[in-house]
Amino acid sequence: MVKKKGLPNIQELVVVKISEVTQFAAWCDLLEYDARGMIPISEAAGKWIFDVGEVVKEGEIRVAKVIKIEEDKNLVHLSLKRVSKDDEKEKLNEFRKEERGEKLLELAAKKLGKTLDQAYEEVGYLLQEKFGSLYEAIVNVKKNLTKLEKMNIPKEWIDAIIEIVEKSIKEKEIELKFELELKTFEPNGLEIIKSILKEVEEKTGGKVRYLSAPIYRLEIKTTDPKKDEKRVLSALEKIKSKHNNFSYRRVE
Repeated sequence: MVKKKGLPNIQELVVVKISEVTQFAAWCDLLEYDARGMIPISEAAGKWIFDVGEVVKEGEIRVAKVIKIEEDKNLVHLSLKRVSKDDEKEKLNEFRKEERGEKLLELAAKKLGKTLDQAYEEVGYLLQEKFGSLYEAIVNVKKNLTKLEKMNIPKEWIDAIIEIVEKSIKEKEIELKFELELKTFEPNGLEIIKSILKEVEEKTGGKVRYLSAPIYRLEIKTTDPKKDEKRVLSALEKIKSKHNNFSYRRVE
């Protein structure tokens, strides 16, 4: 189960599991925190109800908003009526991602011969604090290397997480497409076009396909479209500056 340190903040959205329902309140467990929650009848629905059981059932997973905290009792007062449908959907999606992040952390811990509790104490809580999301910190571990090193995350943890992520997550591959136009009236025009297209493939790392004269298509597969689009556009612009008969445009 996803773990967070301490208690939630006022107004924070939390995921709860309903454990008991009475006429005037619903009791629940906060799935991200080590705390109990209570939803009074006045906060259970946006309309008048006679019994909390009209709107919640035992065993349900719900999203609630924190309205009050009794630290001495480890009790969090919650509201259902202050949570919109969009907020609920977004929070549940975030929670599922964090569950996935926790699973990856647990796999990295097993690789190091450690428990999930040890993983949280050694790196998990720190990653949550610095990145705001355990999932985002872990799946983007390679992009975050410099930041992780500055945080003094032990190398054994970084290496273990990278290995687990590479085995468990296949990065989504995007195809960038560019339309190329090549015209020449020189006697050796075919050789000129072949030479330019070869240069395009070498400079961009992509594959050129013939569509219909004088149009060609450049296709490049990437897991980092923003970075590679910038790189490819720069390469194409340099080629264009050398060849007056060459032009290009990005296509979807």
